[in-house]
Amino acid sequence: METVLLYIVGILVVVVGLIVSIALHELGHFVPAKLFGVRVGQFMIGFGRTMVSWRRGETEYGFKWIPLGGYISMAGMYPPMAGRAARAASTGFFETLVQDARSASADTIPEGEEHRTFYRLAVWKRVVIMLGGPFMNLLIAIVLYAVVLMGFGVAQPSTTLGSVNECVLPATSERQECAPGDPLAPGAEAGLQPGDRIVAIDGQPIESWDAVLAVVRDAAGRSLAVEVERDGAAVRTSVTPLLTERYVVDERGRVVEGADGEARTQQVGFIGIAPAYETVQQPVTAVLPAVGDNVSAVVGIILNLPQRMIDVAAAAFGSEERDPNGPISVVGVGRIAGEIASIDTIPVVERVSFLTGLIASLNVALFVFNLIPLLPLDGGHVAGALWEGLRRWFAKLRGKPDPGPIDTAKLVPVTLAVVLVLGVMSALLIYADIVKPVTLF
Repeated sequence: METVLLYIVGILVVVVGLIVSIALHELGHFVPAKLFGVRVGQFMIGFGRTMVSWRRGETEYGFKWIPLGGYISMAGMYPPMAGRAARAASTGFFETLVQDARSASADTIPEGEEHRTFYRLAVWKRVVIMLGGPFMNLLIAIVLYAVVLMGFGVAQPSTTLGSVNECVLPATSERQECAPGDPLAPGAEAGLQPGDRIVAIDGQPIESWDAVLAVVRDAAGRSLAVEVERDGAAVRTSVTPLLTERYVVDERGRVVEGADGEARTQQVGFIGIAPAYETVQQPVTAVLPAVGDNVSAVVGIILNLPQRMIDVAAAAFGSEERDPNGPISVVGVGRIAGEIASIDTIPVVERVSFLTGLIASLNVALFVFNLIPLLPLDGGHVAGALWEGLRRWFAKLRGKPDPGPIDTAKLVPVTLAVVLVLGVMSALLIYADIVKPVTLF
């Protein structure tokens, strides 16, 4: 029963974190819009039917039933048709969409407040308003990463031994346990024990586990003088690394595959020891690089999104395994949060740290995703404003009259297409996260 409750708590933490992140994202749009004098009719969290709302001044605030986004309604998002009045009827579906968008935009402008419309703002003001939302998500991510790295700390390999292997088994061995006749691992043969802290190797002080690996990997067949601290006393021994086969891993610890799809291996020195991990609080200088790495990872997923979605579909409707580093839906994130929260073998502090980092990663994803230059995303509005500014600059440079605002209403069919594609992808991810979820264990 307790495990189930903890699972639910983990999901609720992510849901609340997502709602707060969405609210702050919209606040990032709302504040500069009000500062620049734009009339904001609504500030809503969620989509669908309104669950609860209240009015303060000219703005209605509220929550809707589907908490998967939010919006603020600014007056005059689309400029009126230039040169002639819009027709009351149209001859095509897409033209009707465009006219409906213009009409809906016109309905947000009370008589006498035409000067408070979004489309009348200077280009730089529109860019500030539309970047305000993603900027808030980036700011949230930075703050949460600072809490995780500087407050909780991260697990790092120490120079203390966590385990000492009894025997030597190559990485490609089908066995994972020692059998009679297997050669002793050099570390065990040298008398090293779990809990020993490596002080020096060949007279060189050891400050990190990477330093241990650097020496051992290149010293196969050569005797090394090792000094360790055991129960407060110095113990000296010697160890001769064996040449053995190990998988090649990247900077994230993932096994590297060759062109044939097989895992790559390499010959390295081996003594059969593994480090104990300790939680180390990081300096403030580690925060921005961590956020940058997360941004880079999300950008990589988005740039390869078509292939990623094909892989998700192959996993959801076939026998393929889900890529743990691929895209997942909010449902998948909730499952992971519940899974972590319900594991009672992990200290509570570490579980809180993980959930905090998970919400930080969600905000990084919101930041990057909203910068895609397609309507209705924030990046699409920014791209439209910048194009308008560029067009006006060229007209001025050539001595021609101001061409006026870009008729962004004409892009409503594109907006609809983007919404449909995003809807299909979301449905696929949610289905995949139900029938074949990404699991951590």
